[in-house]
Amino acid sequence: MSSSSPKVGFISLGCPKALVDSEQIITQLRAEGYAISPSYEGADLVVVNTCGFIDDAVEESLDTIGEALNENGKVIVTGCLGARGDMVAKSYPQVLAVTGPHARDEVMNAVHEHLPPAEHDPFTSLLPPQGIKLTPKHYAYLKISEGCNHRCTFCIIPSLRGDLVSRPIDEVLSEAENLLNAGVRELLVISQDTSAYGVDTKYRTRFWHNRAVKTRFEDLARELSQMDVWTRLHYVYPYPHVDRIIPLMAEGQLLPYLDVPFQHANPRILKAMKRPGSADNTLARIQQWRQTCPEIAIRSTFIVGFPGETEDDFKELLDFINDAQLDRVGCFAYSPVEGAAANKLGNLIDEETKQERLEAFMKLQAEISAGKLSKKIGQTMEVMVDEVDEEGVIARSKADAPGVDGMVFVDSHTDYTPGTLIQVRITDANEHDLFAQEI
Repeated sequence: MSSSSPKVGFISLGCPKALVDSEQIITQLRAEGYAISPSYEGADLVVVNTCGFIDDAVEESLDTIGEALNENGKVIVTGCLGARGDMVAKSYPQVLAVTGPHARDEVMNAVHEHLPPAEHDPFTSLLPPQGIKLTPKHYAYLKISEGCNHRCTFCIIPSLRGDLVSRPIDEVLSEAENLLNAGVRELLVISQDTSAYGVDTKYRTRFWHNRAVKTRFEDLARELSQMDVWTRLHYVYPYPHVDRIIPLMAEGQLLPYLDVPFQHANPRILKAMKRPGSADNTLARIQQWRQTCPEIAIRSTFIVGFPGETEDDFKELLDFINDAQLDRVGCFAYSPVEGAAANKLGNLIDEETKQERLEAFMKLQAEISAGKLSKKIGQTMEVMVDEVDEEGVIARSKADAPGVDGMVFVDSHTDYTPGTLIQVRITDANEHDLFAQEI
């Protein structure tokens, strides 16, 4: 890039799906000759990609917008907070433009208006086929769809991102192939509802390498399983057809890892959340998955303190957690979100009770996690190197997604390139992480 190229600062907040939106905008900026500034003072304007899902995220987004305005003065806002009415404009009327999420073209129009592109040689703006990625070079998020058809009462994602819109499967597979060619060793498949992929297109057939392939979750999983890469599935709603991909995990073609947001176990609370399922059926499914693929690591998220949750309901959730013995678990105390249907349910739980339940839940899960990880001591396993520091190698097992799960700390000072797969023997464990020696 020329020193005279217009410079855009970029701040990306929120979930991996928002990160992919940021990658797409930055890729387009670079394609049009804009430089990306690492500082406020070096930028001609700043784009802030916001999160607006829960109150803490809204507060962080508003604080970040305010900081960008104070430090730079010229700010464009995009992302989920931008879709929540005129909240941004009321808080900061001086922002240059506000768009919703997944709005690359609208953001670029605003950038063009307030910072026109300079004349540039297109050959100096050539980009790799996979575009610009904000993750480390050895792993990348692969977003397969946008939006969601569910209407969970605690969630406002459909109002922010719309109904399900699946990407054509040949487009998704081309992106995956480009990422592999660029050196990516792990693909993290994401969406709002990964297992609903293709429902909106009636599983339309596309052609990939001269073969007919349906735009469908199972077909996508099978195609990705043929690629020489770790493929990790996130945000998988537990539809019956999910059972059909577990054998691929047992055969070593997909990572034996499933991220399924169960949210609760009590039938009445699940109904109030507009979530399907029952604890008994879910436990049976988990048992079936483990019979097919004993190595499978199951990750989930839960909400405690949902409106109307009684002590008995919470105890039922704890009993479920104890029976399910899930490998990785996140839990949140219910927080009202503006526009969510759950706000009208009444019977709100006081903050002290919610925090007590959250602590009790996480204490139990920590004990479960510590017990499960301790059983791995003495085992050998393949791990992926994330980085090497002065204390040794920091890696992840097949059961560990980056940023949300545990780590494997390896007693080795070999200067491995991130993404390298190595064999280790587990020597110790705590409630989150494993410790190992290189074999």
